[in-house]
Amino acid sequence: MIGVLMRVSSFSLVSWMGAESPFFFVWAFNTTDAVILSWCSLLKKDNAYSLLNVFWIMVGVVGMLRASSYSFIDFKIAGLHFLAQFVTIFSQ
Repeated sequence: MIGVLMRVSSFSLVSWMGAESPFFFVWAFNTTDAVILSWCSLLKKDNAYSLLNVFWIMVGVVGMLRASSYSFIDFKIAGLHFLAQFVTIFSQ
């Protein structure tokens, strides 16, 4: 129930505030409720709802990246840096 109330309140905030709404906060809040609802649907073994909420998690991550003003180049550089560190750690 908490995850559902979180989703309703985040969409209500965007509806009421429009362009002045804090988009990063809304995306973070919406992604958090998607994680909660995904966990609940996994416990209940509801595959369709699990897939839907995992999709919302991915959409939320992209939304947070866009709201934080990261460019695609910044994201790609960070990803390559992470992969280089990962290979360095596990190649030893």
